[in-house]
Amino acid sequence: MRAKEVRQKFFDFFRANQHVIVPSAPMVLKNDPTLMFTNAGMNQFKDIFLGNHKPEHLRVANAQKCLRVSGKHNDLEEVGRDSYHHTMFEMLGNWSFGDYFKEKAIDLAWTFLTRELGIDKSRLYATIFEGDDTDKLARDDEAATAWAKYLPEKHIINGSKKDNFWEMGDTGPCGPCSEIHIDLRDEYQRKSQPGYELVNKDHPEVIEIWNLVFIQYNRKADGTLIPLPQKHIDTGMGFERLCRVLQGKKSNYDTDIFQPVIRQISSISGVEYGASDETDIAMRVIADHIRTIAFSITDGQLPSNNKAGYVIRRILRRAVRYGYTFLNMNRPFMSGLLPALIETMGEAYPELKAQQELIDKVIYEEEESFLKTLETGITLLNRIIEDMLGKNYKVVSGKVAFELYDTYGFPLDLTELILSEKGLVVNRQEFEKEMNAQKARARNAASVETGDWIQLKEDDQEEFVGYDYFETDVYITRYRQIQAKNKTQYQLVFNITPFYAESGGQVGDTGVLKNEKETIPILDTKKENDLIVHITNKLPSDLGSTFRAVVDVSKRKNAARNHTATHLLHKALRKVLGPHVEQRGSLVHPDYLRFDFSHFQKVSPDELRQIEKLVNADIRANIKREEHREVPIDKAREMGAIALFGEKYGDVVRTIGFGDSIELCGGTHVDATGEIGFFRIVGETAVSAGVRRIEAVSGEKAEELSYIQSDLINELGTLVKSKGQLRKSIENLLQQNAQLSKQLDGMMQNFLKIEKQSLIDSASDEKGVKIIASIVKPQLSGNLKDLAFQLRNELSGDMIAVLGGEVKGKPQIAVILSDSLVKSGKLNAVNLVREIAVDIQGGGGGQPFFASAGGKNLQGLASAVDKARKIIVEKLEA
Repeated sequence: MRAKEVRQKFFDFFRANQHVIVPSAPMVLKNDPTLMFTNAGMNQFKDIFLGNHKPEHLRVANAQKCLRVSGKHNDLEEVGRDSYHHTMFEMLGNWSFGDYFKEKAIDLAWTFLTRELGIDKSRLYATIFEGDDTDKLARDDEAATAWAKYLPEKHIINGSKKDNFWEMGDTGPCGPCSEIHIDLRDEYQRKSQPGYELVNKDHPEVIEIWNLVFIQYNRKADGTLIPLPQKHIDTGMGFERLCRVLQGKKSNYDTDIFQPVIRQISSISGVEYGASDETDIAMRVIADHIRTIAFSITDGQLPSNNKAGYVIRRILRRAVRYGYTFLNMNRPFMSGLLPALIETMGEAYPELKAQQELIDKVIYEEEESFLKTLETGITLLNRIIEDMLGKNYKVVSGKVAFELYDTYGFPLDLTELILSEKGLVVNRQEFEKEMNAQKARARNAASVETGDWIQLKEDDQEEFVGYDYFETDVYITRYRQIQAKNKTQYQLVFNITPFYAESGGQVGDTGVLKNEKETIPILDTKKENDLIVHITNKLPSDLGSTFRAVVDVSKRKNAARNHTATHLLHKALRKVLGPHVEQRGSLVHPDYLRFDFSHFQKVSPDELRQIEKLVNADIRANIKREEHREVPIDKAREMGAIALFGEKYGDVVRTIGFGDSIELCGGTHVDATGEIGFFRIVGETAVSAGVRRIEAVSGEKAEELSYIQSDLINELGTLVKSKGQLRKSIENLLQQNAQLSKQLDGMMQNFLKIEKQSLIDSASDEKGVKIIASIVKPQLSGNLKDLAFQLRNELSGDMIAVLGGEVKGKPQIAVILSDSLVKSGKLNAVNLVREIAVDIQGGGGGQPFFASAGGKNLQGLASAVDKARKIIVEKLEA
């Protein structure tokens, strides 16, 4: 059975059992401070489990794209080494929100696996929660009884809290679970050892395929468990594993999900899959990782050095590294796998095809950049090897290996591989110490301790009224204390709120919460899943009273101007650059706006001017806002509303229109474009491959920018004493400057020629080697390297020059040798410069024929040059 048929059978079965099939949520998460990526199908339903949101449907099912790079059995560095673990995977799941519970969930799972898919019943096992003394929880007899209808006693296995009690995190909804395992061994193996002895023992052919989670408790911050008012079902089945079972394969990678990509890797590399364990692992790693990278980019996450972007960059580099190391692919190859991936998964996930050009560009440039990093790292590593072998050392410092990893992105395993070829090893203990110290710094920087929510009043769901009101009466429904960066803050939730929570690129509102007794500052407003959280550094003294929530109107209106300007900019970009332009990110701040968009070359000054003119023309036209708040999403698409990749939309959406600019948007906007006043672009830069960024200002900030530029022009006119012909005057100054620079260059060349000849004349001869050791005149100190190479070219035979100079008050030294002297082995520029750099309190490096050093102690320059001459003579006489 082909993969797409398996997926469709799942949908058809659960649709026939009154489940609504919902689309996959984006793999990259927003508005969830606890997660960067969707790591389970339940993530998009967290607010229902938490009681923050009422479900639209009591029964749903879907195929969810997930990403796991840490946790149980999902260590990134292990993916590809076995047959059934992945970073990106699909999870088939069904949910019940307060409807059916354990017995029905087990019945549905059994029916689908055995009747719909025809899986051999004798191969199936179920684990149940055995109970836990710490939490005072008994064995899950309810699940055991339900399974007893289908499975013999020995196929129902007690499982520990680790394996059979599911928790969302340290706090939140949780409950016992029942895993379904399958024994894929042949008949002889099954008879020789019963399958129940191998369940949850990491046997490659006795694997879990489905987990049925019974959510019935809430874990508090103090560790206690509280029964939930409603019980829920949350199941997740590994799609790749299920296809392996149904296609009779020994590995997930042998199914039609991965094989087209693996065949393409084999074609590009010229290495046959199955040739060796090393090359097979490399191909599996690449086949897994290309899916993760491609889906992340379609969901709006580009590789970067921060948070989720860093995870994606790390995964991409891991794939490139495996190709480079084991498949001899030293040129970009990953983007060449996209057609095979899209052929396999494009039908189920059409966003892959829609974003193919962008994915291709981003991956190619990331690969190209990292391959250069690999080359740089190898060059640095070769110098380290040379130094270690020269000193007859065998253990490379872990600090040095960590610097290669941290500064240059050079992976430890590749460092160890290259060193092992020379009989060297890394001090792993030192490396781990440095790595742990860096992790501790990162944890401390981002550390936030969150207390339990304290419920004050019941309220079904907080309502945002800020589209219509800047202030309103509210009461606090819940609050909690948080500790962030050694600061105590509080998060408040109201029954209704006029405060806009940071989302869609627009920053959160600030303002105050006040009554007759006190005024509480609202420092920021954020979304946490479906909650609107108001952040303050002061807890109200009377939490049960009524308050007036008041938004900072000036900041809100400025943010609204910039948000509407962002929509007009988006429209103008598509008109000037083409329909391929799509928003890839934005920041709407009261003072400025930033807009990231897909485009594959620099936007020219003429294009920027056209874009700016179009936006200002729309502003002058004073186009009225057309807003529809409760529009079915299909209707919104019919209206031509632009939806953003990576954003999750419900069945009902809000559309914002200004003329022919129509977008799905939850942000705040002006009533008519004339309120923006004026729009100016202040910069255009590259963000990453295929993504550009425009920064702009509007309203008063745009006026201020114009005044600053006007004042600057007036000041320049005063300086050149020609306000009327400023351009001509500046051109004349530049021409005069160029002429003077040319004259100065000529004088410097003559000066260099004279100084160079003086140095050559001062050369002494020791054992047939010409030696120059001198401090050059200050005018030439900034050209030590150039001067050194000229001396090397003009002195015939064996030579060595040691030049010292002062650059901006700091000492500099350059050492250069002839190739013949380097080959003799008597002298090495790197060793010499490091030895004499001690006198100037500095250090340096380079290559055996040329090295340089800088330092702090200018007074030691003369002694350093004298020491160099003595060392050279001693080495030559030895």
